[in-house]
Amino acid sequence: MLDDSLKGQLKAYLARVSVPLELVATLDASASAAEMRGLLEDIAAQCDKITLRYDGADKRSPSFEIRRVGAAHGVRFAGLPMGHEFTSLVLALLQTGGHPPKVEPEIIEQIKALPGDYHFETYFSQSCQSCPDVVQALNLMAILNPRITHTAIDGAAFQAEVEANKIMAVPAVFLNGAEFDSGRMSLEQILAKVDTGAAARDAEKLNVKGVFDVLVVGGGPAGAAAAIYAARKGIHTGVVAERFGGQVLDTVGIENFISIQHTEGAKLASAMEAHTREYGVDIMKGHTAEKIVPPSQKGGLFGVQVAGGAVLQAKSVVLSPGARWRQMNVPGEDEYRNKGVAYCPHCDGPLFKGKRVAVIGGGNSGVEAAIDLAGIVSHVTLIEFDSQLRADAVLQAKLKSLPNATIIVSAKTTEVHGDGEKVVGLSYEDRTTGEIHRLALEGIFVQIGLVPNSEWLKGTLALSPRGEIEIDARGETSVPGIFAAGDATTVPYKQIIIAAGEGAKAALSAFDYLIRQVPAEAQAA
Repeated sequence: MLDDSLKGQLKAYLARVSVPLELVATLDASASAAEMRGLLEDIAAQCDKITLRYDGADKRSPSFEIRRVGAAHGVRFAGLPMGHEFTSLVLALLQTGGHPPKVEPEIIEQIKALPGDYHFETYFSQSCQSCPDVVQALNLMAILNPRITHTAIDGAAFQAEVEANKIMAVPAVFLNGAEFDSGRMSLEQILAKVDTGAAARDAEKLNVKGVFDVLVVGGGPAGAAAAIYAARKGIHTGVVAERFGGQVLDTVGIENFISIQHTEGAKLASAMEAHTREYGVDIMKGHTAEKIVPPSQKGGLFGVQVAGGAVLQAKSVVLSPGARWRQMNVPGEDEYRNKGVAYCPHCDGPLFKGKRVAVIGGGNSGVEAAIDLAGIVSHVTLIEFDSQLRADAVLQAKLKSLPNATIIVSAKTTEVHGDGEKVVGLSYEDRTTGEIHRLALEGIFVQIGLVPNSEWLKGTLALSPRGEIEIDARGETSVPGIFAAGDATTVPYKQIIIAAGEGAKAALSAFDYLIRQVPAEAQAA
């Protein structure tokens, strides 16, 4: 199942297993079960602390459980955890085998202290780059707390379940048989949902933190670079973010970050966080900034209020809130989000195998999505508002060569249609004739660019008509002491490397601002 190179790498990792494990398989006579048998045999052969059993009796076949010898249960995979989920498999083996997770001690204690019984099931696709975060978080929770179980299910291997549960987007998480959530979630975000007292405790912790010299809002490339550059100046630096990595986490392949020929978004985000932590930066994940309170006097402190009411204080602020997928803003879009309306073709595309889909948007992202989907779905229709596609010529040529792809230009999507449970079609207006047309289909992938996460800043500082934070050549906003960087600003060309450079510049400008300030107490004296 695994090639020699991968076996060698796996053997090196499994040398860290310190506790005897067993792989308990539930197999049938299918081809996928034969593949799973081969995978499990390869794993067991790489570590003398791992034994393999075939006496499993799980309701899903093929599946297998990873558990410590003598334990009542462990973590389970139904279907093959390959593709993006292979890392989840390796981590499950290591963590079940006693290797410590790279998680803050207070988070570990929070998981262990959770009351009640939690039985999680996560449906994933092997091509989904958003799924491993969720699978790995829930696996860890199940490993640390004996009252928590988790099964990661390959949706492609259990299509009947996917259809019965009306799953049209992954990752899709169920808790105790009921729908829990869908989409990428961090460990902190999952804990916030199941631990109802966590928000109040977190607010207390944030409120008693000291004053930051520089507080960075946002954990994408701009935020990480700003934090690193500020911390290297020897000043007290903090990062508050909903998740670390930002839009990078939603990026599959990255091939234009100088000196790194190829990487994946999740790997780059993990490396950015590790690099940031090396400098002692206080990283506060799982928090969304809601308001900035300016100083009451010159030289005073800024307050950054987060959801839950906690307020962090800082002498200067670097804003890097990033951006999110732009929506069509048409009737039916919100109602059928994750029920046929999707924004990640790599994550959700496999769920539409053999079905009819549309891609909205004729830029590089839209055309690339249509090309990828054409290899999975029965037919893909690309709809572009402009009179011509805006993607690179080579991408256009590739799309036009595909027999199951149709391109419609000068078309404005006007409505998403559904039957109450899922998407069944969409309507669009021919911008040349004004006629309304309706397409019957099962999926709609929206790829029409980004919108800055800046709504919470209205009235605090200057924003462009598009909602971008206006900055000068030094990265300073209209409010002295507040700087900004990344995709939420007026800087053109939304690229990872540009965001990182802008973050570094904003941090250097913030440092320059700080060393020229006279403290409020001195001014009063």
